[in-house]
Amino acid sequence: MYGVNHFTAVINPPHATILAVGAGEQRAIVKGGKIEVAEMMSVTLSCDHRAVDGALGAELLGAFRTLIENPVMMVV
Repeated sequence: MYGVNHFTAVINPPHATILAVGAGEQRAIVKGGKIEVAEMMSVTLSCDHRAVDGALGAELLGAFRTLIENPVMMVV
């Protein structure tokens, strides 16, 4: 949003996590040994470690990535 590619959100009590989503941008990636252009976005999860540890936060980000890369899974 507003062209911001990456940022870190601040957790406000009583919340335990907050997800910061940057704008989509075209980036060069290597796919099958060839350089291609892909639309990519940056996502940062801030966690209050009193409630959510890093391993659980990483699991949440993994599930988020799976759903964003395969949106039809949100319907099924």
